[in-house]
Amino acid sequence: MAIVLKKGGSFNLSKKEPSLKKIMIGLGWEKKAGNQMDLDASVFLLSTNGKLVSEEYFVFYNNLKSPDGSIQHTGDNRTGAGDEDDEMILANLPLINAAVAEIRIVVSIHDAATRRHHFGLLSEAYIRIIDVEGNREVLRYDLDAEFNGNTDVEFGKLQRVDGDWNFVASGIGSSNGLQGYVDMYA
Repeated sequence: MAIVLKKGGSFNLSKKEPSLKKIMIGLGWEKKAGNQMDLDASVFLLSTNGKLVSEEYFVFYNNLKSPDGSIQHTGDNRTGAGDEDDEMILANLPLINAAVAEIRIVVSIHDAATRRHHFGLLSEAYIRIIDVEGNREVLRYDLDAEFNGNTDVEFGKLQRVDGDWNFVASGIGSSNGLQGYVDMYA
């Protein structure tokens, strides 16, 4: 049975799941009736200074793989149609560059300002971590419906602390857009 986290909760993947090596980070949401929205998952691999290790360590729909091959975005789902995960990120934890101290997972709404889209038009948003080799859900964080007016949300982050990987359910909304995150972490 998967661990269910609340906002701000954390889970030490390395200690509680020591055999965990390859994970899938699944991100999902449901659109309220009549809303056609394109949401984009992005991953920022940050060093201890809170900045990208290098430009190539920003993984998103136009850069699907980190240079070390440890993180791979499976591609942009432009409609959000279908059950389960709308966008997926694959991670091979042992292969992650030693310079990476934190991995931030952000979802932003494409062209939100022009289309007047925001997270209040969605429901049932979540992030989950799947053990790829065991094909089982390890943990899940269901985001509350508190992001009305926000055009982007940091769903969660993986932090490397003393060699251990910890997942933190952050749930931080903003309206800075994807470029705002790029500017913050570049």
